[in-house]
Amino acid sequence: MEEAKGPTETSAWVKLLSTGRRKKNATEALALKQASEQRVEFRTEIERDFDRILFCAPVRRMADKTQVFPLDRNDSVRNRLTHSHEVSNLARSFGTTLVHVNRIAAEVNNCTRDIPSLLAAVGLVHDLGNPPFGHQGESAIQSWFADNIQLVAGKKHSVLTERHYRDFLKFEGNAQAFRLVTRLQLLNDDFGLDLTYATLAAMMKYPVSSVGVSKSSVCTKKHGFFLSEEGIAKQVLENVGLSLGKRHAMSYIMEACDDIAYAVLDIEDAVKKGLASFSDLMAHLEHHANGDAVILDLVEKSRSKNLDYRREKLSPAELNDVSMQRFRVYAIGIMINSSVVAFTENQSSFVEGVQSKSLLELSSAHRLRELLGGFSITHTFQHRSVLEVELTGFNTIRGLMDIFWAAIVETNPDIETNMPSHPYNRYVFMRISENYRRIYSNPPDELKSLPLRYRQCLLLTDMIAGMTDSYAVNLLQELKSYQAKT
Repeated sequence: MEEAKGPTETSAWVKLLSTGRRKKNATEALALKQASEQRVEFRTEIERDFDRILFCAPVRRMADKTQVFPLDRNDSVRNRLTHSHEVSNLARSFGTTLVHVNRIAAEVNNCTRDIPSLLAAVGLVHDLGNPPFGHQGESAIQSWFADNIQLVAGKKHSVLTERHYRDFLKFEGNAQAFRLVTRLQLLNDDFGLDLTYATLAAMMKYPVSSVGVSKSSVCTKKHGFFLSEEGIAKQVLENVGLSLGKRHAMSYIMEACDDIAYAVLDIEDAVKKGLASFSDLMAHLEHHANGDAVILDLVEKSRSKNLDYRREKLSPAELNDVSMQRFRVYAIGIMINSSVVAFTENQSSFVEGVQSKSLLELSSAHRLRELLGGFSITHTFQHRSVLEVELTGFNTIRGLMDIFWAAIVETNPDIETNMPSHPYNRYVFMRISENYRRIYSNPPDELKSLPLRYRQCLLLTDMIAGMTDSYAVNLLQELKSYQAKT
């Protein structure tokens, strides 16, 4: 029999699933509410969040952003958008199991609809702030700021404290995603997509600033917001009953689904590209299993299916492909099911947001996840073809940052210098997306007190992070061609 939940845990779930939204004042909120009541709306507030995310432009741009293989010409290989849809699907399924089988948060109105929808939304939005070329893009941005500390600070603008500069030295796609949906992706006001508190909190994988990073917990090993959005982050966490350093329960689940997708689906892509084979994977798992029953059972079932497929008239490539598809089904099922068990067994620590270990780390599939990650590092991430294109992406981003920074530092909206004086830099500056320039030139009140150099760094990273892979490569070529003529 399921143990009854106490009033404290029930009230915690009510707050964690808060459907409130950020708005300027009660008058505006009331007017919006009255307007909404005049139309028929069958979606819950959190279901509306998913739709707002799905139809925003940054989601579409992920179709041309790297998952593992930059600038890949194979249409079957995953990009950042297909990865995000798969994470969203896994997370929704996870939530469906929790509410219908495990009866999580059963006392909360609409929980059977809101929890799966919330997980689907944060699964779709979790990589929205990633720059082009995947994690190499983050590394390129970080290294540029590390190499240009003196250039960025400047003799007349040495007002950037370590607190300011750490946001960029440790640039994070997670923090950029939070900035996108709360600030940059404009609808009709200064509230971004105006998502519910529940969705904003659940997408905050790391509920700390760049100076709060600590390797002691999975919740604080990176930062989840910039100084420019710290006030928003605190407001969001407070409204779901949490505080800095305490992670939303659904964020643990989103992280697990993301890790599962990385672990299994990246290997499937590597096999499709011919960087490894199904047999390589089985040998790796069997050799390193060390008696782990979960892994050995997975290998046995996968090999059995492979033998069945060998009886068909399949080419080696087809045999690899279909065998990996079956392995994918088995492996994802094992990791999802074991994670559901781990969540229910440790529910209190997740609800309180204080669990220092990841969900997969607490599950019986932890060793399987480790071995799959090790296989990817050996057979995929270190392959020469991947490293060569990653280097291209790294150099592309740094080249663009040099060019855009030279244009940005010629402007100063505080004294109404909103355009560079040099014609080349004027052209470069106007290539920055209009909504990014608007927020830079006319910042909200809470941003006006931030140092000019900090706001200029934000404008630079906003532009770079918003680019797609191919756009970045083509834009650098274009800007260099004009540069040669000036």
